[in-house]
Amino acid sequence: MLGKVIRMERIINRDSGKTVIVPMDHGTTMGPIKGLENMKDTIAKMVSGGANAIVLHKGIVKSGHRGRGKDVGLVIHLSGSTSMSPDPNTKVPVCTVEEAIKLGADAVSVHINLGAEGDTDMLAYLGAVSNICQNWGMPLLAMMYTRGKKVTSEFDVKFVKHAARVGAELGADIVKVNYTGSSESFREVVEGCPVPVVIAGGEKVETDEGLFQMVAGAMEAGAVGVSIGRNAFQHERPEEIVRAIGEIVHKGKSPDEVG
Repeated sequence: MLGKVIRMERIINRDSGKTVIVPMDHGTTMGPIKGLENMKDTIAKMVSGGANAIVLHKGIVKSGHRGRGKDVGLVIHLSGSTSMSPDPNTKVPVCTVEEAIKLGADAVSVHINLGAEGDTDMLAYLGAVSNICQNWGMPLLAMMYTRGKKVTSEFDVKFVKHAARVGAELGADIVKVNYTGSSESFREVVEGCPVPVVIAGGEKVETDEGLFQMVAGAMEAGAVGVSIGRNAFQHERPEEIVRAIGEIVHKGKSPDEVG
């Protein structure tokens, strides 16, 4: 579908075929955490660093999402929960594809926690959203995590590759999953998923080198990019860290070359 192709080019670099996405939807889950107090300033820094796309909730878009400087791909997040919820792992619909279209979205995203108490409802929601996205020609990013009683480690390749495959099976155009810790194991995830895969940034890392190694390992395994939030917008030098990540993702530079 032409509309979907055109929109995908707004969130994935058409020259490299790769992407650096910065999710900043954390305000719903965690409140105005460090780095997200002034959204216009933070977004401007991410864009200046070379981010290809950002992920926001609809209210932030309405209050003025672009910041300053050049334009950036806009992904509007459709699901959410808060840390105060009885079960924060159960994500519920908070926006529609049609609302996102009216707000100028280039793509939409949903968050699914496989293994959580409400994962059956979340799966049904993912399937329904993918159908609507297909009708509108809207790219769908599925954030696929494994969190529940049966999940011994959300970074275990057997769980991560299952989560990635579920996203693809239910119609996602891009799947976001945790990095499994090594290029070799993450290659299993990529090989088992017929749509592009990006890695999550996860909790704040201790060193830039550790972050760069993770990004490089994922790219070596065949990922199309990253979706890194706190390790970007909470960094002491956010523009520089996004720029360095982009050098690894788009130009294939090594951690040593950007460190």
